[in-house]
Amino acid sequence: MLKEIKIGNTLIGENHPCFIIAEAGVNHNGNIEIALKMIDKAKEIGASAIKFQTFKAEQLAKKDAPKAAYQNLQTKKSETQFEMLKKLELSRDDTIKVFNYCRKIGIECFSTPYGIESAKMLKELNVSAFKIGSGDVDNLPLLRTIATFKTPVILSSGMSNLGEVEDAIIWLQEGGCKELILLHCVTSYPAQFEDVNLNILKTFQQAFDIPIGFSDHTPGIAIPIAAVALGAKVIEKHFTLDKNMQGPDHKASLEPAEMKAMIEGIRATEKSMGSPIKRVLPNELEIKAVARKSIVAKIDIPKGTILKEEMLTVKRPGKGISPKFWDLVIGQQTRINLKKDQQLEWNMI
Repeated sequence: MLKEIKIGNTLIGENHPCFIIAEAGVNHNGNIEIALKMIDKAKEIGASAIKFQTFKAEQLAKKDAPKAAYQNLQTKKSETQFEMLKKLELSRDDTIKVFNYCRKIGIECFSTPYGIESAKMLKELNVSAFKIGSGDVDNLPLLRTIATFKTPVILSSGMSNLGEVEDAIIWLQEGGCKELILLHCVTSYPAQFEDVNLNILKTFQQAFDIPIGFSDHTPGIAIPIAAVALGAKVIEKHFTLDKNMQGPDHKASLEPAEMKAMIEGIRATEKSMGSPIKRVLPNELEIKAVARKSIVAKIDIPKGTILKEEMLTVKRPGKGISPKFWDLVIGQQTRINLKKDQQLEWNMI
């Protein structure tokens, strides 16, 4: 497997900026105009990509399929999952408009297909990557189909154990997928901080020789920033224009200003990771001379005096003999008269 993946014109992996996905999902509420506004905002705030979800309700859920508890809180309790999903579909024509618009304004765009027919449609549209949602980690027919496309795949791992994740990777790889990114994920809306277990990122890094990332469902922006500090090369976060809109995922999403703050935090974190070598930085040299201390005379000390501890003290600035040489200085004889508060230098003793 490759440790460096290219999606569109962007390289993902070691020594490359974190790939930040604004997960539009179904937060367009089935409205193409809202979808296009979301694309504009994602581009404006500096997201690497925007991602949608592609499905036909008839192929995704039985007509009597229940909704999750969090979905009932944000949508009509009386409607089924099928009825909710039907309202959230984007047609093929609208999906084409979405991808064409993203290409026009210069932001990467891809989607999560929730069935084989949707995956094939996206392949016909020449998408740059496929996202496989956590609910399809064990969907062997879908994974095998997507693997044959030989297009980069981003795999989420919510609701699964390490063995299931390994199976999914093997199926994709054996099917022909060689460009694969694995995302740690907790499929809960919102995910509780104590359930996130960011150390799983380390487990994935040790177990799989591929780029690792994090699909986040926690409130706020702190956890994805922490994930980047732990080595996540991809961050995915739900994105909405307005949390107060009707729909299942808006409340667990970030509005543009919040998403922008997350992106800025990630970029600052990347810059701060730097080198593992501890050294004095050029920008510290001036302050070092001011903030460090030197050995100075505590009293007037005549020439020829043998120095004792009670004659000396330590004060700023640090341009004389460093206090780390205290033991070497004690017992030395002065070559000149020292005045109180005079900074000691080696030629004085």
